[in-house]
Amino acid sequence: MARIMEIADAIRWFASISGMIAATLVSLDWGRRDTGWGMVLFCASAVAWITGAVLTHDWALGTQNVVLLGIDVLGVYRYLIRDPDPQER
Repeated sequence: MARIMEIADAIRWFASISGMIAATLVSLDWGRRDTGWGMVLFCASAVAWITGAVLTHDWALGTQNVVLLGIDVLGVYRYLIRDPDPQER
């Protein structure tokens, strides 16, 4: 059990740090591509939070990050996949 908690702690630290980096990228508003990669990093952060939540049985945190993952995937689509509106260029 102690080993699982060590792994969960490492995963949660990755989730925390990657979320902070992603938030910084998005807030700097350097353009669609960089914002899109920030959203990709948010996706990785959410997956890590979900993994950490499952390992520690923190279902509230896991549920929150399942929803955030959906929002982040929408952001990836919006900024990296779909063509921008002419007004956004």
